[in-house]
Amino acid sequence: MAYCTNCGEKIADDANFCAKCGTKTAKGKAAKAVYPSDQLTDAFYTVGLELEKAFTLAARETHAALKRVSNDLQQKTRQTQTVACTKCNSQNTAGAIFCVSCGAKIAPNEESRGGV
Repeated sequence: MAYCTNCGEKIADDANFCAKCGTKTAKGKAAKAVYPSDQLTDAFYTVGLELEKAFTLAARETHAALKRVSNDLQQKTRQTQTVACTKCNSQNTAGAIFCVSCGAKIAPNEESRGGV
């Protein structure tokens, strides 16, 4: 039988910790026994690392998705821009060479005058 170095309580020779105060015994130190709180600290640290990885990946994926959406919106905006015919004032899609209403040729510089 041994005694706890902290509180003086009798402890079994094979005990890693004192049952009264929780101090690690000489056997516990030799066996490198860990306190339950050490295990909890290690678990939280590991969870923290995994969360950091997950959030980093999520941030990258979100950024890529936003970039794709922005590019898609810009492309759709370009596709929906219109140009007004100077002869009949009908709206034509940007890049049209001839007016869809009257058939008049649309001058290249007219594209800048069109609305959205």
